[in-house]
Amino acid sequence: MLQNLSKEIRECYHRAEECRRLAQAALTESVRTDYLDMERRWLALVHSYEFTERLSNFTATPYSARKPAPKK
Repeated sequence: MLQNLSKEIRECYHRAEECRRLAQAALTESVRTDYLDMERRWLALVHSYEFTERLSNFTATPYSARKPAPKK
């Protein structure tokens, strides 16, 4: 699954954008609100995937290859 995260992230952004467009074209306020809520949910999923991807990349890097934090 981790190999496909970038694909999943792109798909979530695409779905969020689609919801935004549909909200702008909505004929009633309740439909508009529903689409905007779906957009927020897609973006929340994107943030979750992005965090998982960053965490996976971080843990895949050997400790010795990471730069130590500068001393103050």
